[in-house]
Amino acid sequence: MLTILLIAFTPFIVTLLLLIVSWKWVTKQLFVSMMKILFSDDYEENLFETIPNIIRFGVVKFVENQLRAEHGKLLFRSIGSSKQWPGLDNITFIPAQTTPFPIDKDEQVDLSTKIGPKAKKPMHIEIPIMIGAMAYGLALSKKAKLSMAHSSAKLKTAVNLGEGGLLLEEKEATYKYILQFSKTSWGKDESFIRDADMIEIKLGQGGLAGLGDRIPASAIPNDVKKIIGIQNNEDAVIHEHFFENQTLFDLKELTSSLREATNGVPIGYKIAAGGKIEEDLERLIEIGSDFIVIDGGQGGTHGAPPILQDDFGIPTLHAIVRADAYLRERKLKEDISLIVSGGLYVPGDFLKVLALGADAIYIGSSMVYAINHNQFLKALPWEPPSQTIWSTGSKQNEFNIEEGSTYGFNYLNSCIEEMKVGLRAMGKTSLKQLTANDLVSYDETTAKMAKIAYSFKK
Repeated sequence: MLTILLIAFTPFIVTLLLLIVSWKWVTKQLFVSMMKILFSDDYEENLFETIPNIIRFGVVKFVENQLRAEHGKLLFRSIGSSKQWPGLDNITFIPAQTTPFPIDKDEQVDLSTKIGPKAKKPMHIEIPIMIGAMAYGLALSKKAKLSMAHSSAKLKTAVNLGEGGLLLEEKEATYKYILQFSKTSWGKDESFIRDADMIEIKLGQGGLAGLGDRIPASAIPNDVKKIIGIQNNEDAVIHEHFFENQTLFDLKELTSSLREATNGVPIGYKIAAGGKIEEDLERLIEIGSDFIVIDGGQGGTHGAPPILQDDFGIPTLHAIVRADAYLRERKLKEDISLIVSGGLYVPGDFLKVLALGADAIYIGSSMVYAINHNQFLKALPWEPPSQTIWSTGSKQNEFNIEEGSTYGFNYLNSCIEEMKVGLRAMGKTSLKQLTANDLVSYDETTAKMAKIAYSFKK
């Protein structure tokens, strides 16, 4: 029997061996030939000529220039800036070792926070991490939005509904929700305004400066068009202003009317952090903001021209230091809450920004990647991972809400546990005990500008 099998399969075995041997031989010959060409052709005829140019341009700029040459129209890059903005890596915490001592791992640590302390109805949340504004239908799918709502509710924090269509299911799934009042004809349903825990009036954002946007009708699902009240062939327009010939008085009136409509929940403004941030803050103080959201230059968006993402705004670190200093100078630090966003991805960064003066933070991109954990594999290798979470994504129907909610909860909970460990290591049992005095930097300029300790000096 064995002999018969060997005879029967011998041709296949021989063929397989020949293929292996020939494949290795062919591969080697191709490799040798390519190397000879690479190392012998004149530079102007050598394919290697492209490599120094890509390095000089940078991969992102090189590819984006090719896209500009191909299409001849305005580029819209997803997520946010690809440039390396100055970050928080050169700042570290000071450990407690010889009075105060570290806190025992079994002792509770309080991370709760209050937004809008002077409002009639401040917003209380159990953790200082909130889910930032991401638009339903103009960016994220319904399933992605619901996953984030469910996961954040388990940890008793707030979700910003964003400037897309308003989802009743999302509203009902949240623990606390923030209505983003945007420069749109939609998103202003009376019931959503009345029931909001906080209202954020959006003037700008890190990834788009203060401009509006126009989303083509072809990029908006039909059911979303019905929710936001546009026709099938109509683009969705986000305007540059709330009012014609807009003035600060108009914004002050808007603030007052929303405060009355909500019976006193915190009303505040979101701006892109710019080089004249103190002037912006002064005007928002005049308007009567209960809180101010500062979105650093690293802030993301569903899509924006690269020039707005890369060449406008200031880094989040610079923004929080300047904003905190200005509110203290005006003696308003205890009256107006400061919320920071833009390029915050890991627990250490969250805690550092809170130490520098933020009362809470927003996260966006990191939460999107968290709920999409493992689910993005459904799109690979032929499509981008985002196709499972965009509202027009080809794989959005394969996204599982329950899995997304679990992954989102796990990510947030893991971040919270790390932040608690950090506070215990500093000898603290509450977020309220954390200050800039708990920070040190090994970069002298950062230490000087942030008014924190420099590691080379006492």
